[in-house]
Amino acid sequence: MKISKTKKPEAVLFDLDGTLLDTAPDFHWVINQLLTKNNLPEQPYVELRKHVSNGANAMLKAAFRLSDDDSKLPRLNQQMLSLYAQHLASDSKLFPGIELLLATLEEKQIPWGIVTNKPERFTTPILDTLKLSIRSASTICPDHVTKTKPDPEPLFLACQQIQAAPQNCIYIGDHIRDIDAGNRADMFTIGALYGYINESENSDSWNANAYVKHADQILSVIDAHF
Repeated sequence: MKISKTKKPEAVLFDLDGTLLDTAPDFHWVINQLLTKNNLPEQPYVELRKHVSNGANAMLKAAFRLSDDDSKLPRLNQQMLSLYAQHLASDSKLFPGIELLLATLEEKQIPWGIVTNKPERFTTPILDTLKLSIRSASTICPDHVTKTKPDPEPLFLACQQIQAAPQNCIYIGDHIRDIDAGNRADMFTIGALYGYINESENSDSWNANAYVKHADQILSVIDAHF
């Protein structure tokens, strides 16, 4: 993208799981509950963490060692999401450095928002519990659009709600679909390498404008480019 030099970005948008929030501990608890119920050994946290950004089925397939077309997958998916709905924000929290980042953006009157592929029925209760709903200028879930990331439609909708030009905005995510969506929306993209990235993933191929290994590096990246 062409970086539009402005006094400050018009908005900073975040992916949710693995970028803004560390939700893996709650997913880990849920998965292990299901494994125990099925008389299977628990999944180590470090293994489960790698699959969180790829969704429920990816976590289940890794933990239960299932193929894509395993007949048990739909039933386990339903059980997992039902259990997760009861355990949404017990251990989930902002990544280290994110609270300072959000506070700084708010101090500078730069709106920030969330664009996630996580359904609204899970997203809203988590944000409410962590008192983030009232702070987010726009929260876009799959329920609000016809096409989800990597399509840029959710990012365009967030910009429309914030009244910001996409080319003057930033999108931060920990998955190639996030960076693809941001690039297709002509935003400045930041790859969050502290997120839920599989060890086989080649993040260099994402083509993000910048990468950070820790959330506390995001402010310096923004300052350097805007």
